[in-house]
Amino acid sequence: MKIKIVFSLLIVCCLLNLSNSSAQSKSKPNVLFIAIDDLKPILGCYGNKMIKTPNIDKIAKNGTIFLANYCQQAVCGPTRASIMTGKRPDYTKVWDLKTKMRDMNPNILSIPQYFVSQGYSTQGVGKVYDVRCVDKDLDKPSWSVPYYLTDKSLYSKQTGEPAINYYQNPATKELAKKSLQEAYANGLKGEAATTDALVRVKPSVESMDVPDDAYTDGVHARMAKNILIGLSKKNEPFFLAVGFSKPHLPFVSPKKYWDLYDRSKMPLAPFQQTTENAVTIAYHNAGELRAYTDIDPINSFTDQKLGLSLSVDKQKELIHGYYAAISYTDAQFGIVLNTLDSLGLTDNTIIVLWGDHGWHLGDHNLWCKHSNFENAARAPLIISAPGLASSSVKSPTEFVDIFPTLCDLANLKIPANLDGKSLVPAMKKPATVIKEYSVSQYPRSGPVSESERLGYADAEFMGYSIRTAQYRYTIWMKDRWRTSQVFNKDLIVGAELYDYQKDPLEKVNVAVKKEYAVALKKMQDYMKNYMDSEYKKLNETK
Repeated sequence: MKIKIVFSLLIVCCLLNLSNSSAQSKSKPNVLFIAIDDLKPILGCYGNKMIKTPNIDKIAKNGTIFLANYCQQAVCGPTRASIMTGKRPDYTKVWDLKTKMRDMNPNILSIPQYFVSQGYSTQGVGKVYDVRCVDKDLDKPSWSVPYYLTDKSLYSKQTGEPAINYYQNPATKELAKKSLQEAYANGLKGEAATTDALVRVKPSVESMDVPDDAYTDGVHARMAKNILIGLSKKNEPFFLAVGFSKPHLPFVSPKKYWDLYDRSKMPLAPFQQTTENAVTIAYHNAGELRAYTDIDPINSFTDQKLGLSLSVDKQKELIHGYYAAISYTDAQFGIVLNTLDSLGLTDNTIIVLWGDHGWHLGDHNLWCKHSNFENAARAPLIISAPGLASSSVKSPTEFVDIFPTLCDLANLKIPANLDGKSLVPAMKKPATVIKEYSVSQYPRSGPVSESERLGYADAEFMGYSIRTAQYRYTIWMKDRWRTSQVFNKDLIVGAELYDYQKDPLEKVNVAVKKEYAVALKKMQDYMKNYMDSEYKKLNETK
């Protein structure tokens, strides 16, 4: 009898231990990390009444919307390197679309890499890092299992794979097939052959009556669904990163998303001129869009070869395509979100959704990103966390703030070397001012050379831009100057100051106006303090 009692007690103890182990595992929140390429904050939750984004709006209703969030550099590779490491571009040394992050910083710490060290399973699918700026394993140290490559068997049986990664229009697919054959005949292979074919076959838009999984984002959503199902069966917290490529060019999405909008009502940019007292180097010629084979530009900046003037019809088509692509991506995010709900994981999952930078839609006669203007630098950030009420935060925030924020929300120690600040105080008390300003930067090789680089910059000049609640102050530095060097005002080749209370469209650069002398001095002081602080940090860490 005593043996039976002892045995029963042992069983109870074992069950209690298992229960405690399970509870301990579940006490760590999961993280669902959603990256959306080229998404500017024209979402329903950001006040846009035309866009159809019900799934993004759903998490916004349960989370915190950061209304004044800014990227570190408005192009994919650098901004994603900063997001994933919590470090600014002058630290990562990723200023372009070819430098590999760990070639410059072998020991740099990424968010998922840190979460692995804290007992998390970290997995990823789709575009999270820019593939050109990491290793062939999509930053191997970040992932506890190999990064998931696109499962081509999941493409719609109705259509098969898209041609040259993008297109389902039969005529385009046939032309692409011939163009690829020509590239192969010329001895090209793999990505080199695709790049060569895209020179001849690259429409900027496509609207086809096809299912969602005819395009890659639809496949990645279904892969993310399957990954979540697998993760739900394991007794460990997870960090799942899911990257969606649309609304990045080309604007391709199923016809049903185009049908959500009336093209005649597409909102054209109200200010399509250069700024009064413009700094020429602040502009580019929309080289990324010019690379598409259906763009017939009428260049209005004939003396400087900057900007890109398009007919009203083409502008509306592009804006229509951009809106449709956003709604398509929202639907794919909805698949992931509904899976999380159906598995009972939502209540213990932090959801972070971000667009890597903004996008010009004709404002300043600009298209694409690649600038320090508001439409390129401002980017959406929404965070939903268990136990925190929904809110909107007006304080300036930056993408480097995501790393410390996630650590704070997951009750993890925040690494000491991060450049950002935790946003949790503002998530709890929305009136909290996290910082006085955000900082963005963008390199330029010169005012007339972007057409040869498809809109992507090298590093001859660098524009540093400070954004407060009211102002943006930007200075352009020559001679490859970076914040790792002592600040030298003699290297400034241009300065811009914009007052968003009076001039939200950036029509006038007021840096030269006497009535703004006090505001200019304050912004100059902010800039100098920032430069000095960065110089000290960058030289301490050498």
